[in-house]
Amino acid sequence: MNFLFGLIPLQAQPDGGSPFGAFVPIILITGIFYLLLIRPQQKKQKKLEAMIKAVDKGDNVVTTGGLHGKVIGVTDDVLTLDIGGVKGERIKVKVARGRIEQVDAASKKGDES
Repeated sequence: MNFLFGLIPLQAQPDGGSPFGAFVPIILITGIFYLLLIRPQQKKQKKLEAMIKAVDKGDNVVTTGGLHGKVIGVTDDVLTLDIGGVKGERIKVKVARGRIEQVDAASKKGDES
């Protein structure tokens, strides 16, 4: 364990050591944060944006508010969802495209349930 701490100087050396040595821990921590937190989040965000752009009529979706519905109308920024029926009438709601959280994979393959 002492071997690992010997590689990372925690403070500048009083005998006139390199001032760069004080920045090594900051650089290492930044690199670890990038690899463990920032990069995976960027990948997840790109995947979500691609999924939202690919939503089309007939897809089953879930909104961030928890509504489950089938897309029956598509415009640039607004989707019309059919969320059920009451007494023979279908209930339709309009939802902003950015509020879609999940697209059912089975509806993408053409499987209707």
